[in-house]
Amino acid sequence: MKVLLDTCVPWHRPPGQVWGGTKNDPVSAGHDVIWTGDWEKDPGDEEILAYAEREGRVLVTLDKDFGELAIVFDLPHSGIMRLVNLPAKEQGAFCLEALKRYGKVLSDGAIVTVERNRVRIRESG
Repeated sequence: MKVLLDTCVPWHRPPGQVWGGTKNDPVSAGHDVIWTGDWEKDPGDEEILAYAEREGRVLVTLDKDFGELAIVFDLPHSGIMRLVNLPAKEQGAFCLEALKRYGKVLSDGAIVTVERNRVRIRESG
C-alpha cells in the first residue's frame, strides 16, 4: 500500500532512542512510505491532501484538519488515517495494524481514526 506520513508523524527512530519510527514498521512490511517532512517546504494541508490523492496514497496524520478538509469541504482523498493519543514509540505498530485490518476501506476513501482501545471508520460516500 502507498502511504504518505504527515510531517507531524515522527517517521524515524534516532539511534539509541525508543520513540518515533512510525515509518519503520510499514516499510518493513513492504509498504511504500513517503514522509512530508522530507519535502523542501511544507505546502500546506490542502496540497498535502491533493498530493496523496493524486498518488493514491493513504494519508497518515495526527491532525484532525485533514478530516475537516475531506468532510466539510468535500476535498478528494485516497483515505485518511488519524492516530489519536498514541505515544510516538507505538504509532508505527498501530499504523501497521490499521493498514492490515482496514487497508481496503482506506483505499476506498474511508477516514479511519485509530485510538488505543477504539477504531472509528467513516466510509466514503
